[in-house]
Amino acid sequence: MKDSNYASKSFSREKVFRDPVHDYIHVKDQVILDLIDTSEFQRLRRIKQLGTSSYTFHGAEHTRFNHSLGVYEVMRRIESNFSRNYPSQTEHDGLWDSQERLLVLCAALLHDIGHGPFSHTFEGIFNTDHELLTQAIITSPETEINKVLRSVSPDFPELVASVINKTYPNKQVVQLISSQIDADRMDYLLRDAYYAGVSYGTFDLTRILRVIRPFNHQIAFDYSGMHAVEDYIVSRYQMYMQVYFHPVSRGMEQILQSLFARAKECYLNADMHMKHPASLLKPFLEGNWDLQDYLRLDDHIMSSYFTHWLAEDDPILVDLAYRFVNRKPFKSIIVTKDEVVQLKTALMDELVRAGYDPDYYFSENSSYDLPYDYYRPYNTSNKTQIELVTKTNQVVELATVSPLVNALAGKVRGDYRLYFPKELLSELENTPADELNENQIMILAAYVTEHNDVTHHIQQWLF
Repeated sequence: MKDSNYASKSFSREKVFRDPVHDYIHVKDQVILDLIDTSEFQRLRRIKQLGTSSYTFHGAEHTRFNHSLGVYEVMRRIESNFSRNYPSQTEHDGLWDSQERLLVLCAALLHDIGHGPFSHTFEGIFNTDHELLTQAIITSPETEINKVLRSVSPDFPELVASVINKTYPNKQVVQLISSQIDADRMDYLLRDAYYAGVSYGTFDLTRILRVIRPFNHQIAFDYSGMHAVEDYIVSRYQMYMQVYFHPVSRGMEQILQSLFARAKECYLNADMHMKHPASLLKPFLEGNWDLQDYLRLDDHIMSSYFTHWLAEDDPILVDLAYRFVNRKPFKSIIVTKDEVVQLKTALMDELVRAGYDPDYYFSENSSYDLPYDYYRPYNTSNKTQIELVTKTNQVVELATVSPLVNALAGKVRGDYRLYFPKELLSELENTPADELNENQIMILAAYVTEHNDVTHHIQQWLF
């Protein structure tokens, strides 16, 4: 794609955004600044990056706006390195085509533009898809973002969208946005670790940006940088296990899921009249929303509705809203495949006995991640493996030369949990040991195995 006059317009002196992770974020292109100034991009200031994780890590209040700027900055540094050190000389040399510069920068900046309030939980209840919405925002003639992109060239919005949906023909561009080590992941690991106040997600970004390179129409890394890449893989694994999959954050997410589901039930049931209209949520409750409806929503609007629902007449809606607004997460028990049926039945029976509706006070959550994967010919969903290039231009896959990465490769990590109100557990803990029934013993035994914090007399009786 050849730059238009608008696309090539740059500032005589670059503009900067001060950033706690990257120090400065540098903007020299008018089109990038114009995209940042659009209403759709500014909306990301009102969308939290980590959703319910801020209920566990109280500093994690950063937004998709912060992250999107960060991904742009990582991509800017990568592209600058490629243009200086690996410029394509001939059509098929597999190196970097500098004409991709503006495309890859815009795709990096806009990769999360379709995220909504409490993104993944909201998606599950109201049947939205942030990746499809990202493409819709980019390609819809109704958006300010589309207008800016069309000023570059008439087909530029579709080109940016094709990078997001991984159909763009240049694999290097796609891999820089979406692969096992890309600009998106590099920023969110560092940024989320910084705001969560943990050290798990830290890795040597400067070194990785030094050793990343285009090679044979793919993205690879110098062999000498293997240990920096190892560090990144381990950091990613630790962040998923310690932050993204934290059981308390997931407990809050389960309450939020039940809260959305109950609000939808109350709205659609004429006998359960809601006193507060929640007008911006109405199209989603009725299932007839459009792109503009979606763009009107953000975390602040949803939080105001949660506060309104504290004063509704439906006791379940009020209770769930209270639990979410005031951070009262559900408790959880880790279960195996062999245990899940019995424990699920036991928990649901006990919830009914205690007066809880299991539709809203019981949930199952499986959180699993594959820290690193490599090519397997019979696997239908292969990820782009990480490849290292030696000084003699030999290509080796990372896990074959790194025992550390090999220990994580191809192995899914995470757990499966059953969630329920804390009050049920408290009741069982306060029940005399000789009055517990089989269901209650099973629940307490499963909880003790993981937490080891029930009252001493019950622990002695169980074991």
